[in-house]
Amino acid sequence: MPIIKSAKKRQEVAIRNNARNKAERSELATAIKKYNAAIANGDVKLAEQLLPETFSIIDEKVTNGIIHKNKANNKKSALAKELDKLKNVKKK
Repeated sequence: MPIIKSAKKRQEVAIRNNARNKAERSELATAIKKYNAAIANGDVKLAEQLLPETFSIIDEKVTNGIIHKNKANNKKSALAKELDKLKNVKKK
């Protein structure tokens, strides 16, 4: 246990920030899961609607420092690729 006042404060801040980051990571994971569920069900219309929303959430998490920008770009690319794959399957 910290004894010094500043160490106690740092511990409290760290706990608070950890909770906030955990909630933001959870929000990101939920958005991606909703999008992936739409893809798995073959619902192109819903997936097209969720894609910009999911991209927005991913970009917000980059701004907040939750994930790295390269990871975000890789994730967005993978999500878009899944939608394109689903569209091409539907066309044939």
